[in-house]
Amino acid sequence: MQKLVKAAKEGTKDGLEKTKAAVKKGRSFIRTKSFHQGKRHLSPSTPASSPLSAVGSQQYEKPLLGMEPKLLSDRKLKVTFYRIREILQCHALFQIALASRVADWDSSEMIGDVFVASFSKSMVLDAYSEYVNNFSSAMGVIKKTCMSKPAFLEFLKQVQDGSTDRVTLYGLMMKPIQRFPQFILLLQDMLKNTPVGHADRLPLQMALTELETLADKLNERKREADQRCEIKHIAKAMNERYLNKLLSSGSRYLIRSDDMVETVYSERGEVVKTKERRLFLLNDVLMCATANTRGSQDGSSGAPSWQRFLLKWSVPLSFVDVVEFGSSEDTGDSCRFPAPHSGEKVVVNAKPNKLYMGPGQLYQDLQNLIHDLSLVNQISGMISSLKGNYQNVNATVAQDWVSGLQRLISKKEEEIRAADRCRIQLQLPGKHDKSGRPTFFMAVFNTFTPATKQSWVSSLQMAKLALEDDNLQGWFLAEDDGNHMKKQKHPLLLRQMPVVMSKLQEFKVWVTSALRHNGRIQLSMCKQHHSRE
Repeated sequence: MQKLVKAAKEGTKDGLEKTKAAVKKGRSFIRTKSFHQGKRHLSPSTPASSPLSAVGSQQYEKPLLGMEPKLLSDRKLKVTFYRIREILQCHALFQIALASRVADWDSSEMIGDVFVASFSKSMVLDAYSEYVNNFSSAMGVIKKTCMSKPAFLEFLKQVQDGSTDRVTLYGLMMKPIQRFPQFILLLQDMLKNTPVGHADRLPLQMALTELETLADKLNERKREADQRCEIKHIAKAMNERYLNKLLSSGSRYLIRSDDMVETVYSERGEVVKTKERRLFLLNDVLMCATANTRGSQDGSSGAPSWQRFLLKWSVPLSFVDVVEFGSSEDTGDSCRFPAPHSGEKVVVNAKPNKLYMGPGQLYQDLQNLIHDLSLVNQISGMISSLKGNYQNVNATVAQDWVSGLQRLISKKEEEIRAADRCRIQLQLPGKHDKSGRPTFFMAVFNTFTPATKQSWVSSLQMAKLALEDDNLQGWFLAEDDGNHMKKQKHPLLLRQMPVVMSKLQEFKVWVTSALRHNGRIQLSMCKQHHSRE
């Protein structure tokens, strides 16, 4: 066993073959069991019983290291096969434990705890997350080298032809990424065939939860790595010293970037012009930029390079406010409009030189209809006081006029609300006036779908909520590896309320929090500590 562990740590093919043989040997005992027990055994094709291929360490990395002249530099080799040895070691140790458990299957029939013990370690998450985050860089090195060095491409073909399964290097390097979904499917299948009350059922459930959590953490770390990469691309695309300094902060990260259309209105609410913009929402800054068409082409090849941007303005999130007019309504795809009204709210809220959401012409049409409705109501009252009877001049006709205008007003209000579903109006700080007082200006943007507006406004609200004092200093939580939870992972405190203390000086508090658009109810335990004087 010690030799087997040593071989697994060294990542040798011999160690993996011994592990595989032990697994196959153990399976021979399983085939004599009952139906459920037979269904629970590991077949030769299952990912748990088949070792990870050497992925490249044996077939590719070592030959490339010994070649003269070198097809890949040491730096590129490190990038290409980054963290592979650690992953192979994790799986080799897992297969050793698995083989031991399978060999003892008749007496124990336990397998779930092996998964829990093997994949709950922080080193597994670290190795896999760094491997996944580096995967695109590794593939980029391989692709560029194949194009620049035909000898490297020929080497890859020779190794592939000489292997038993003829899997490409890309296919081998994809296997670690595909492992966890395969393990999850395997555990789900084993749970189906493990009866309630079986000693292995709870460990299998714990193993499934552990692997699903690990997969979520990998996805989250990949998302964070993409955000960091996006920040670097943004800084490079802007090419401004101020912006590079702004984005270089380690605590600053990108939440989202969206293409929108900015609409500029005149003082009378008429559309003057529209301009395409890119809004970058960071955790503490909102940036607006426009595409620089001059610098977006590569002069040597004519192919588009990374898009360049010109920064128009950047504003701290604490000074950004979304201005909504009218009643609060859902801006999603299936929003429910309130019952139509006669337009009095619009008249009461109307102010000269005020910028409203929605096209100015729609509001002007609505004002005209409301004006006409007021006059028709007066005419209707005068008609009702006529002494004689006249054709087409009676109370019924006047009421038809009123009803028709009310229908037109309702239709116009519907058009305005439909326009507002994709419209975001922001109140932003401007330069101070001559007396030193702060000024504000309005910026109006149109999203391409109502759902995008709803999602963007929600992201802004969550980012601003995270900047409040209660959410900056109020949370202390340590992960399993002892590292403090990152600020962007904190549950966001929305509201708190006092409760009655119990006799045991211990009580529970329901805390409503939110994290990345997802609401959450969290049950916390609070204890009263009495200080001694």
